[in-house]
Amino acid sequence: MAALSFEILAKDESGYARRGRMQLPHGIVETPVFMPVGTQATVKSLTPADLTDDINASIILGNTYHLMLRPGADLVEKMGGLHQFMAWERPILTDSGGFQVWSLGELRKIEQHGVRFRSHIDGREVFLGPKESMEIQRKLGSDIVMAFDECTPYPATLEEAEASMQLSMRWAGECREHLPAGDTQALFGIVQGGMYPELRLQSLEAIAAIDFEGIAIGGLSVGEPKQEMMGMMDALAPHLPEDKPHYVMGVGTPDDLIEGIDRGIDMFDCVMPSRNARNGTLFTDDGKINIKNLKHFDDERPIMESCNCYTCKHFSRSYLRHLYMAKEILSSRLNTLHNLHYYCDLMHRARTALEEGNWPQFRDQFLQRYRGEA
Repeated sequence: MAALSFEILAKDESGYARRGRMQLPHGIVETPVFMPVGTQATVKSLTPADLTDDINASIILGNTYHLMLRPGADLVEKMGGLHQFMAWERPILTDSGGFQVWSLGELRKIEQHGVRFRSHIDGREVFLGPKESMEIQRKLGSDIVMAFDECTPYPATLEEAEASMQLSMRWAGECREHLPAGDTQALFGIVQGGMYPELRLQSLEAIAAIDFEGIAIGGLSVGEPKQEMMGMMDALAPHLPEDKPHYVMGVGTPDDLIEGIDRGIDMFDCVMPSRNARNGTLFTDDGKINIKNLKHFDDERPIMESCNCYTCKHFSRSYLRHLYMAKEILSSRLNTLHNLHYYCDLMHRARTALEEGNWPQFRDQFLQRYRGEA
């Protein structure tokens, strides 16, 4: 069986939004899809049963950088791979480690064949490049493997962005050499180029020529205004290969996801729903709720009346505020359950709208309500 097969089941005739299905070694992923982030082989505060039974997540992320440092790819491989290690039976995507290495700033030095950096855990020197990233991800045993790239900083001059993009394209070719087509893992190439449409299109052309199983858009949500982020997606949308899944990395808020789907994006991930949950911020169709606010002190309502998550079916805003203010561990767990359920259910609603042919109406109504414009 191929590492990945992808089919389009429905399309919005007025734009680029589409409803698809991806077959991977560990199961089927219906798209558009949101992928909860399990950085260190765990989605913080949740069990695999929470993710399947309540949230119905079909695919999650693991982080190459963090797992290579602790507990180490060799141990994960010895324990039967990432799926067996964390008792997760559905598909897993692992990122390449490039973004985390980029975020180390002065702790890293870019070389021809990778990046030399100091571990944020114990300060030891580590080298990570295309070859090393592919080998680590092979040991982790993920279904989808990401190419090793350099995330272009924001802001960057045209010259800086072009040099960074060219380096990522060279590394992309090396990744394909180390993980050839026909392997049991699907390899996605990553489009870079900063905030310059002409560089983004050059990068996409180079990625398409290498024939990856999927196309990712990297280097967004790195501090740029929303308008620039959407501008890069607008520039790429007409040119993305229709027969491959499109993944925008590290994005974002619920309205970002809907805007992304409208521009032909099939896959999303972001730490926002889980990180914000731990900080007391909850997502609803009417925008964000800060559960810390005093107005929730004696509020008997759930977070969102129409939500069927475990948290909304059992607990009031008053109780959730109490847990947060008392610094109870259960606060993080219940808030995370809601936020991730909300994100995954939003994708389910988007898929339904595409199947039923009323995507433009769903998109407009959601964005107006979420942004308080209705």
